Amino acid sequence: MDPEGPTGKLCNWVHSLTLMDIPSDVRTRAKYLLLDGIACALIGAHLPWSEKAANAIFEMEPPGDSAVFGWDRKLGPLSAALLNSSFIQGFELDDWHSEAPLHSNSILLPALFAAVEHLSNVGGPVIDGASFLLAYLVGLEVGPRVGNGLYGTHMLSMGWHSGAVFGPPASSTAVCKLMNLPASLIEDAIGIACTQACGLMSAQYESEVKRMQHGFAARNGLFAALMARSGYVGIKKVFERPYGGYLSTFGQGSGQDPPYLPDEITKELGSKWQTYGVRVKPYAAMAGTHCTVDCIRKLQEEHPEQMKDFESITSIRIEMAEAAYHHGGWKPTRPLTATGAQMSNAYVAATQLVHGQVLAAQFRHDKLELDLVWDLVNKTTCHHNTEFTQKAMQRATVTFRDKPTLTTLVDAPRGVYPPLTNEEIVGKWRSLTRDVIDDGRRLEIERLCLGLEDIKDVMELGRLMHGITKNPIA
Repeated sequence: MDPEGPTGKLCNWVHSLTLMDIPSDVRTRAKYLLLDGIACALIGAHLPWSEKAANAIFEMEPPGDSAVFGWDRKLGPLSAALLNSSFIQGFELDDWHSEAPLHSNSILLPALFAAVEHLSNVGGPVIDGASFLLAYLVGLEVGPRVGNGLYGTHMLSMGWHSGAVFGPPASSTAVCKLMNLPASLIEDAIGIACTQACGLMSAQYESEVKRMQHGFAARNGLFAALMARSGYVGIKKVFERPYGGYLSTFGQGSGQDPPYLPDEITKELGSKWQTYGVRVKPYAAMAGTHCTVDCIRKLQEEHPEQMKDFESITSIRIEMAEAAYHHGGWKPTRPLTATGAQMSNAYVAATQLVHGQVLAAQFRHDKLELDLVWDLVNKTTCHHNTEFTQKAMQRATVTFRDKPTLTTLVDAPRGVYPPLTNEEIVGKWRSLTRDVIDDGRRLEIERLCLGLEDIKDVMELGRLMHGITKNPIA
């Protein structure tokens, strides 16, 4: 190990970090973020595409020792991590990072819970809530730092599914911390994880595999940590290798100068907390569509009657920054899957116009073919405004026949600046799970999650995620 290189510095920091090194407000915030991830897992477990994935994996994989969230089934740790991640990513309601886009809960929670159960079944120690929280926080910090080394949102513009690329080192370091591995083995795990990083953003148009790509990161990071624990040697100095290294390879063709930023991985390590950058979604759509929703909402609030006159609308123009444009500015066509609908700014704008909200119910299969929505989609165009250097900024302009043109500019959507409060996250948790699990189970999960440091065995919480949940859009 080179202790002065970015890989070595990161591994030594991960190994030495204690819960008391982390500011109390960061620890508190992490527990609320974790609660949001559990909500997304439980409502995602029985969505149609989740059930399709689950049944296929149940058919091909034997039973194991790691619980499948929202089901009375168990699989091996790797398959459980993959499937549970796809549930958390199942309906675009999960967290994302504002600087380096990745969905941390879908990467960390499946890997950590699978690791806890697997270790228990092979004679490992009981993992308490404080140790689990510390490992979770390690993952929250590592993923965005690795992403910033590749210019964060720019990876989306290049066509990579950024979270699936940034996620394997986050998952591997979190599980390594859970197992209290030394820095040398953490380096092995990161090397094994990084060589498995991948994810194509073309998955967003019609495929269901978009829901699963963060699961590849969760599974591969878990696999890397368990292999390193057994002594299997990974790639050393993977972040700084000039030939075939993680940054040098993914940075090729980036068009940036320099092509990658290795110092970002350890910049202000232990003083700047990336957990602050994790955002919680109020809408069931890709994060880059949220400012579109708020632009339309603002116009609806300011001009309620005019915005209801759909027949008079002749055009809707949405202007956005680079990453949002490349990610969601494409033109959708019929037929469209729920995945594609949730990734399209044009479709989401029409959804907000017609339904007045963008939540799970608006993406049911019977809602995706509404002629009124599609009429508005076909009147919508998206544009990259090169003057928008603030990543979240968007402008919407709605032109009418024989009525004044309406326009509004929103600097950042609800949930970004400012982020949702802890109280708002609890409100989201209660609202999402109200019709999915019973009241007693919901209250107990909330109590254990928000009091995580006091739990002697984190599987008190894990067991409450095991067992049948309901389909939220049935």
